[in-house]
Amino acid sequence: MLIINPALQAAGLVGTWDTDVPAGRSVLDEGAADLLAGDGGLAGQPMPLDIALRRMHPDDRGWVFDRIRRVRETGGSFSAEFRVLTGTGEVRWVLNRGTLAPDETGVMHGRGAYIDTTDTHRGSFLPDHPIEMHETDPLIVAADRCIAAHAAIGLVGDRKLQRLSDMMLFAIGRTLAGRTRT
Repeated sequence: MLIINPALQAAGLVGTWDTDVPAGRSVLDEGAADLLAGDGGLAGQPMPLDIALRRMHPDDRGWVFDRIRRVRETGGSFSAEFRVLTGTGEVRWVLNRGTLAPDETGVMHGRGAYIDTTDTHRGSFLPDHPIEMHETDPLIVAADRCIAAHAAIGLVGDRKLQRLSDMMLFAIGRTLAGRTRT
């Protein structure tokens, strides 16, 4: 299990996901499983998208699932900001960023992270349409490369490098989330 730096978690990093595309199964860490699937006990268990994103707001499910299906077919970066309904009925906003690409055997595989952006939606700004991210944006390119580096560093097992990678992902995610205010 990936241990997330408490400061990063307090600042918005919810958790991570890892997807085996041909199997149609995603593995969430404990933070992501708790918020998105509604059960932290599902952490580390391969599950279908419907279960992994069980708490997604019903009004966001259609366009988010369509976007996920497209990137599972083509590979590439993925970005979507959507609402989640907690067990108490509270609405939380989550930014999902990741990349799907063939692994060394040619099998499509994906990794990414969830960042809670609810604080950026408090007050007068609530978008009435999905936030679009463009792959030509240098910060999007940096996020994609950082996610790939984060996954590679996770295989190395160096906790100091993992914490640094967590911090970089968090900083990029917060900057991207801040852009939604304009």
